[in-house]
Amino acid sequence: MFPSPYPDVDIPDLSVYDYLFASLTADEAARIALIDPATGAETTYGALRAQVDAFAGALAARGVGVGTVVALLCPNVPAFATVFHGILRAGATVTTINSLYTAGEIEKQLKDAGATWFVTVSPLLAQASTAAEAVGLPHDRVIVMDGAHGHENLRGLLMEGRTAPEVSFDPATHVAVLPYSSGTTGIPKGVMLSHRNLVANVQQSRVNIDLKADDRVLAVLPFFHIYGMTVLLNLALRQRASLVTMPKFDLVEFLTNIQKHTCTYLYIAPPIAVALAKHPIVDQFDISSVHTVFSGAAPLDGETAELAGARIHARMMQGYGMSELSPVSHAMPWDRDDIPVSSVGTLLPNQVCKLIDPATGDEITELGEDGVTAAGELWIKGPNVMLGYLDNPAATAETLDADGFLHTGDVAIYHDGGYFSIVDRVKELIKYKGYQIAPAELEALLLGHPQVMDVAVIGVLDDDKQEIPKAFVVRAGDSPLTEQEVMDFVAEHVAPHKKVRRVEFIDVIPKSTSGKILRKDLRAREAANA
Repeated sequence: MFPSPYPDVDIPDLSVYDYLFASLTADEAARIALIDPATGAETTYGALRAQVDAFAGALAARGVGVGTVVALLCPNVPAFATVFHGILRAGATVTTINSLYTAGEIEKQLKDAGATWFVTVSPLLAQASTAAEAVGLPHDRVIVMDGAHGHENLRGLLMEGRTAPEVSFDPATHVAVLPYSSGTTGIPKGVMLSHRNLVANVQQSRVNIDLKADDRVLAVLPFFHIYGMTVLLNLALRQRASLVTMPKFDLVEFLTNIQKHTCTYLYIAPPIAVALAKHPIVDQFDISSVHTVFSGAAPLDGETAELAGARIHARMMQGYGMSELSPVSHAMPWDRDDIPVSSVGTLLPNQVCKLIDPATGDEITELGEDGVTAAGELWIKGPNVMLGYLDNPAATAETLDADGFLHTGDVAIYHDGGYFSIVDRVKELIKYKGYQIAPAELEALLLGHPQVMDVAVIGVLDDDKQEIPKAFVVRAGDSPLTEQEVMDFVAEHVAPHKKVRRVEFIDVIPKSTSGKILRKDLRAREAANA
């Protein structure tokens, strides 16, 4: 096994709320926690804690507590922190929903998570209401944070002035959040992350990620995604840094906010790195305040990372993780400049990992003459590993073994410098702009099209070396189905990030004798035609 190069850190036996807010000093309470660039409004840490307490009290007065699942559909605005942490403070479980989801996708998550309360914002109320009605949630169980007729709103609930409830639960076993992940294959599943999982991962991340109280973080990556939830929101709050929230990514607005608010630390996904490296408009802004850019959620190639870092004169870092790991397992250490940015850095503290030969199942332990191991599937064990998938013991058993190792589905190599690189994957998951896409979900949708006989979906690289979904389609009979019609059909039924962006018609989908799609054959076909 490969251990972390760092000694274990202490993981306090606390709830997320107590970990983040209980030790707040008077000086820290006066610091700015959140900045809304749309209005210029600033929220101090003291005000945020008071809002969290008041919202928790309002929820508790309505019967929300341990055992309740509350859905949260909201973009990155300061009030997200109030609602998210208020739900946790009340002892309930929060399932965060992608702001781009259609009503049908929201409905599936509400139903699967067992949500009995729903918090959203007015711009998303149309799809939220449709989904809520479909699962039988009454209007008085749907809170619209910024207000809407027939619904309670955040201001009104806070103005009730209620005190936070006394709650009791075991942080190690009580589910704090239920983000949804496709794991290594299949449709999205509820990932059960405990309070201890989330507390542990912030504690672990503090070792490699040197975010400080005087940093200003531009929070553009969504808080509903586990990367944004842990590394942007919770880590920044623990470090008493300031968060400048952005509801959606727009390059000009992104650069404007950096310049106006003198942001120092950027957490990004690879497409933003591409823009920083190549887009001409970057030169029109003064973003010299930025000293560090940390990329995650999907692989970033070293060349693009180096170009971006050199262009904006900032340190580029990269990490690795997945929802099932809360999410960070690896990150480039802030104090080492000998590790290439093409790698994902070192294993964080309190973890061990293995590399397993996908073909033989043997554990890889030997370094080659070049100081690098052979490639193997990355297995990870630590306090940040999920409890399991909600109501899905079979999927849990496929991903989490009896010894507590999470099988990531990603193939890595270990370098004698103590760091890792991700080189391939055995899982089928597609990562588009950091969002997970399960091929099986798109295949099931397309098989419902009357002119599609068979289909397979894989990830391919676009011109910027970013992964996009491509569908290989077998037409039914003499169907005149076109590529555009296939893409339009998918776009009507899924969130924008799940859209099929390339289509190729073929005569037959390659499959094994057991009927499993041979995606490696399709990838080989794609490589041959590149």
